[in-house]
Amino acid sequence: MIWLGILVLAVINGLLREAVLLPMLDKPAALILSGLLLSVLILAVAYLSLPWLGRLPATGYIAIGLGWLCLTLVFEFAFGRLIQGRPWPALLEAYTFRDGNLWPLVLLVTAAAPYAAARIRRWV
Repeated sequence: MIWLGILVLAVINGLLREAVLLPMLDKPAALILSGLLLSVLILAVAYLSLPWLGRLPATGYIAIGLGWLCLTLVFEFAFGRLIQGRPWPALLEAYTFRDGNLWPLVLLVTAAAPYAAARIRRWV
């Protein structure tokens, strides 16, 4: 359920990037700002969801983060290939830092967010 909330925020972030940031800023600045915003949102969701998840050992938070990462990757590639019909090279281009794209860092934040949030709360 938490990951679905992150997915909704990611879609809204993408819409904001396309509708507001790209018309106002150059592409690298818009991508950097969008990536940073999404990273902050993911960390905030992780932090706010901790009481619902409860206290876990560090490995539990790491497992949740890796689960979120896997769900994100499956969604990205399935949606890109099956729904949008995009070729593999176009999909893999998002995993570079070209033109200010921070998507690889967003994925790292996604994987680390539950553990980082638990550390911030001093739960681990």
